[in-house]
Amino acid sequence: MIITGKKFSKPSLSRVINGDVEIAEEEKIEKFRLDKLLVEKFPKYNRSTLQTFIKSGYVKAGGKTVLKPNTLLEKETEIELNLPKEYTDDSLKKQAVENMRPETIFEDENVLVVNKPTGLLSTTKGMRTFEPTLEDYGLLVHRLDRDTSGVVILGKNKETQRMLRKQFQERKTHKTYYAVVEGRPKLDEAMIDLPIARNLKRPSTFLVDPSGKPSQTYYKVIKTNNKYSLLELRPTTGRTHQLRVHLNYLGTPILGDRVYGTAEPDSNLRLFLHAAKLEITIPKGDRRIFEAPLPEEFNHVF
Repeated sequence: MIITGKKFSKPSLSRVINGDVEIAEEEKIEKFRLDKLLVEKFPKYNRSTLQTFIKSGYVKAGGKTVLKPNTLLEKETEIELNLPKEYTDDSLKKQAVENMRPETIFEDENVLVVNKPTGLLSTTKGMRTFEPTLEDYGLLVHRLDRDTSGVVILGKNKETQRMLRKQFQERKTHKTYYAVVEGRPKLDEAMIDLPIARNLKRPSTFLVDPSGKPSQTYYKVIKTNNKYSLLELRPTTGRTHQLRVHLNYLGTPILGDRVYGTAEPDSNLRLFLHAAKLEITIPKGDRRIFEAPLPEEFNHVF
C-alpha cells in the first residue's frame, strides 16, 4: 500500500508522564532542567557549553556530581560549577571529546562505525564550541539529528569519505530505523510517498508540501498496544527530518519529538528514533551491514 496525498485525522493521544514534575500530597513542586538553571547562574557561558561541562563531570547539584543536562531540580538546589584549575579551550574540548566518545561498532584503517548516543551533534557548521560532535571522531559522511541515536559511519581519510558519500548520494546504501510513535497507523504496512519542503514560516523545520522534493518512507508496525506502536522504517530518500515529518503527517508523531510531535520543549523524554542498521560498501569492496541494538528504553514503553 502506498500513502500519498491523503491526510489522516490525528487520534486522541495520551501524554507520557516522565517525571517533569512531582506531585506532593498537598502541593505540586515545580522542577527545572539543570542546564537552564546553570544558564541563569553562569550567564558568561552559553547553554551548549554548560551542557558539555555537565557531561564532563564538572557540575554538582546538592553536593553530588550530575552528568545529565536534563536532570530536574528544585530551583533552590545548590549548584556548583567546578572547572579544572588550569585549562585552555583546546584542553577542555579534548577532555569532553574523550568523555563523550561513542561506542565503537567497527573500525579499520579507513572507517569508524559508531553507535551515536542521543544528544550528540553531527556538526556545528563551523561554530566554535566546547561541545563534541561526530566530526571530532572522524570525517563526516552522513548525519543523524542530535536527538536520534544509532549507526553512523565516519571516514578516516578524504578518499574514503568521498567513496562513502557517493553511495549515499546515489542511494546505494540501505538504512533501517526503529521508532516508537504515538497511537497506531491506520495501515500496518505501507509506503509513504509524500514530498517534503522547508517550512518558510519556521525555516529550521520541514513539512509535507506538493512543491517539495520527492520523499519515500516504507514502514511496518512491529508491535502495538494502540497507545504506542513500534515501527520499522526504511527510507529510500534522505531528506532532512524525513521520518519525523512523514510520521507526524500521518497523525502518529514519534514519541518524544519536541519539534513535530506533542512533547513539551523542555521534556525530559528522549526522541524514540534509532538508526538500527546501515548497509554500505567499505573500501576494499566489502559490502557490510552494521547494526546498533535497540535502546532499552524502547522496550519499556509497552
